[in-house]
Amino acid sequence: MDIKLTVIQIEKPEPINFILGQTHFIKSVEDIHEALVGAVPGIKFGLAFCEASGKCLVRWSGTDPAMVELAQKNAKSLAAGHCFIIFLGDGFYPVNVLNTIKMVPEVCRVFCATANPLQVIVAASEQGRGILGVIDGSSPAGVEQAADREWRLGFLRKIGYKR
Repeated sequence: MDIKLTVIQIEKPEPINFILGQTHFIKSVEDIHEALVGAVPGIKFGLAFCEASGKCLVRWSGTDPAMVELAQKNAKSLAAGHCFIIFLGDGFYPVNVLNTIKMVPEVCRVFCATANPLQVIVAASEQGRGILGVIDGSSPAGVEQAADREWRLGFLRKIGYKR
């Protein structure tokens, strides 16, 4: 049996965060939607899910038409069974919803949560396509020095994630 590897670039505006994962049931679309709106009041997001049996459609939901469109477009590019992708509107971040998403019973794994440029490594066989992993952002350019550490600590406190 032959396998073909492909790298799919996630297409999105630079500041937009997203979550890429794998789930196992069509019910996931509604459950993930409910989890997101329950976790952060007023959240803006788009969700798309690649159904792996039956009609094999890209199922979708969301509260923001632009984010829904972005999710649908990227899910069609990935075309990997049972993957889901959530794009979060400007001002909404994975750190606020990631554990909530992980706790949805149908969610099997989260590959990443990022705003970085992302490449998804997809394998294709006669049966279909699946995600092997991701390339999130760039490789390290060196080891953090004292000034870099000070900046990191200050930044986290400035944005309110640490005291």
